[in-house]
Amino acid sequence: MEKVVYKLLPFLFVLGVAACNNTTGNREKQEVAHPIENNTPQTKSEEKMILFFGNSLTAGYGLEPDKAFPGLLQQRIDSLGLKYKVINAGLSGETTASGNTRIDWVLNQKVDIFVLELGGNDGLRGISTEETRKNLQQMIDKIRSKYPDCQIILAGMQIPPNMGPEYTASFRTIFPEIAEKNQVALIPFLLESVGGEPHLNQPDGIHPNEKGHKIVAENVWKVLKQFLTEEIS
Repeated sequence: MEKVVYKLLPFLFVLGVAACNNTTGNREKQEVAHPIENNTPQTKSEEKMILFFGNSLTAGYGLEPDKAFPGLLQQRIDSLGLKYKVINAGLSGETTASGNTRIDWVLNQKVDIFVLELGGNDGLRGISTEETRKNLQQMIDKIRSKYPDCQIILAGMQIPPNMGPEYTASFRTIFPEIAEKNQVALIPFLLESVGGEPHLNQPDGIHPNEKGHKIVAENVWKVLKQFLTEEIS
């Protein structure tokens, strides 16, 4: 597994705390399971669903939904004439424990590709890595139980060493090991080339701005496109 190197700035240290503060920012509140507008003519029977399930990073904290990376990916999908609808089910402050509870409701709709972006808030709160592993595994099990043919993509996250080198190292191994165990696709580090870069983040220094989300969208696309290869070709 390729090692990801990034700047250990206060950006990541305070991410979990700020992500769960739902009293700041004019547009922080995001709709759960919000479908991105898709102007390509399609019938529901032909349309497949890509669901992004995560925290404030997925929700697009501080931005309009179409400026967050799931919305940008919908635009790319539309430009290629592919019949997929992106659902943004991001929720600020989400942990793997709360996500494991919420996922049952989200799975009431048929999903063809499920992008699981949770765990960052766990690490920044010092939650046991075994607890995080357990919750991620249970969510993957629930997805496969409900939709056996659903493709799963796990978004990897890293944390700085503020919680101690042992915890940090243990946390880093969660995502590649869960991905390998379950044979699911892995985005090595969702915030690659964005985390800790002031010009790619909002004034709070925490959440990616529009430029940052464009890079995040590229990080996701590198993995997502393999499931669309037949249709793209």
